[in-house]
Amino acid sequence: MVDYLPEDAQSTEAMDLMKEEFDGSVPNTRVMMNDVTIQEALAFKEKLSIIEGVSDVTWLDDAIDMKTPIEMADAETVETYYKNSRALFTFSIASGEEVAATDAIYDLIGESGAMSGEALNTATQQKMAVSETMYAAALLVPIIVLILILSTNSWIEPVFFLTAIGVSVLINLGTNIFIGEVSFVTQSVAPILQLAVSLDYAIFLLHSFSDYRKKVSEPTEAMRLAMKRSFPAIVASASTTFFGFIALTFMEFEIGSDLGLNLVKGIVLSFISVMVFLPALTLMFYKWIDKTKHKPLLPAFKNIGKRVVKVKIPSLLIVFLLLIPAFLAQGQTNFIYGIGEQPESTRAGSDIVKIEEAFGKSTQMVLLVPKGDIAKEEELVRELEDMEPVKSVLSYVNTVGSAIPPEYVDDAVREQFYSDHYSRIVLQTNTETEGDEAFSFIEDVQQVAEGYYGDEFFSLGESVTLYDMKNVVQEDNTVVNLLTVITIAFVLLVTFKSITLPIILLLTIQSAVWINLSVPYFTNSSLVFVGYLIVSTVQLAATVDYAILLTEAYKENRKEMPALKAIKKTLDEKIFSIAISASILSSVGFILWMTSSNPIVSSIGLLLGRGALLAFIMVVFFLPACLLVFDKVIDKTTWKANYYKEK
Repeated sequence: MVDYLPEDAQSTEAMDLMKEEFDGSVPNTRVMMNDVTIQEALAFKEKLSIIEGVSDVTWLDDAIDMKTPIEMADAETVETYYKNSRALFTFSIASGEEVAATDAIYDLIGESGAMSGEALNTATQQKMAVSETMYAAALLVPIIVLILILSTNSWIEPVFFLTAIGVSVLINLGTNIFIGEVSFVTQSVAPILQLAVSLDYAIFLLHSFSDYRKKVSEPTEAMRLAMKRSFPAIVASASTTFFGFIALTFMEFEIGSDLGLNLVKGIVLSFISVMVFLPALTLMFYKWIDKTKHKPLLPAFKNIGKRVVKVKIPSLLIVFLLLIPAFLAQGQTNFIYGIGEQPESTRAGSDIVKIEEAFGKSTQMVLLVPKGDIAKEEELVRELEDMEPVKSVLSYVNTVGSAIPPEYVDDAVREQFYSDHYSRIVLQTNTETEGDEAFSFIEDVQQVAEGYYGDEFFSLGESVTLYDMKNVVQEDNTVVNLLTVITIAFVLLVTFKSITLPIILLLTIQSAVWINLSVPYFTNSSLVFVGYLIVSTVQLAATVDYAILLTEAYKENRKEMPALKAIKKTLDEKIFSIAISASILSSVGFILWMTSSNPIVSSIGLLLGRGALLAFIMVVFFLPACLLVFDKVIDKTTWKANYYKEK
């Protein structure tokens, strides 16, 4: 996730600078060994340091002089590294080496040891990305097939749907080779999301083809008419999703750009597949559709419209009462900016608990300050040591001693703390990696360092990166949501040639988005911010199709009959199609939530599953109520509405 921060982020600049100036890097892993003596711990440190990808292994011998008896050393410093015959080592694993290095460390420490840290999280997620996507797909495809079988009159039609979209998903995954690399979040989410969002296009086309087969004897002519009729609906549906995903690419936090680009490619490829490949495939094998016909497996939805219309006033009142609290609540949610916590049922999760029970929480932070003024550096270190969450500070002035000139010290020791231009100070703290306390502490440390060195210092570490992430993504949120709403409003304006219909449609889906995103606030649970940001865009872009489908049909019916009759007929005709589409997207979301151990992917899944259900409820109850109540206004603000007028 760090790689996706903008180049000018403070922590990104600090990391680049430290790579230039120092051989070592910020510790990103902790290992605890049980029942070891001081000598055994020192021997273990040697074994740890020779593992490929592991560097800067820090232990007690780096903080105190081991020649003096341990009892005479500062007790707090000793207990940071060695306590109750347990030894805690901190070190760095190089980027790209996480999987191999953590596997080798597990082999070394066995079942009795424990490991935690940022590098282990990365390794875990990288291993899970592919296997969990396959597992989710294995669960999802049968569910989608079942939904499609229930919604069609042919056993083979679902295969056509899935083939057309499956081909475009595979091509999309293949074209990632031209990008070079993709995020594990994108790898986990994009293929399944593409399948769920674009399956509608295939359903629109084949349902239309099926209708024309009843009117036209020649299959080629029936397909030509079906393509012509379904083209506007498919274009409108694809456009809203396309522009919603384009908005993600404007995020400064480039995970949005990574996912957005993948989904935009996916939508374009799905559209081409449905309009070019699917008609050809269907015309070649349409006889199979005829041979595998079966009776409808679900009863027809009759008189749904009549029942929905009866509750139009309560529907409007409930939504308008929920709207303001939901809008305010979704802005007050507690956010997680990193990967989130590992489940305790996993080895990584249980190891974190073991290490924290023995040594407490520990987060490293590094300061790089201009080299040269020893007295100023000593004063800064003393002030840092006195700060509340600081457990220990490692620097030249308090480890080697300010009285000893650096040139008299062994190169290996000196280079840990000094480069040509900078002095490195490592802080061990007992804060969480993120949250109000951690971010407040970062601000305090930066303020203290600024008092000594102005803006010439740099800070880095996992907490600092997450602090920068928070600042970047909060700005992204406003930009992305605004762009999504504006672009979708434009598509709706062009589609319906109306001023009021885009407002009603956007209010319907945006209300569902706000209600969905307010749930974590009311249930007092934290939400992974990347998930929040992606879903606030994806839910709006993907589920506005339901509103388009219903409104398009209502407009046609309204030309031939009064508003009440038109809305009842529209609901009876279209609720089944909308229910199928919503159930597929909802299934995708809930399966991602249940199958993924990655908190980001899991939270995207839960929000998406719940969001699709809420959007369905809003389109079935709130939208028809709005279309009825504002019927006269819509008629006057729509170009060539040609609404039926009673004589």
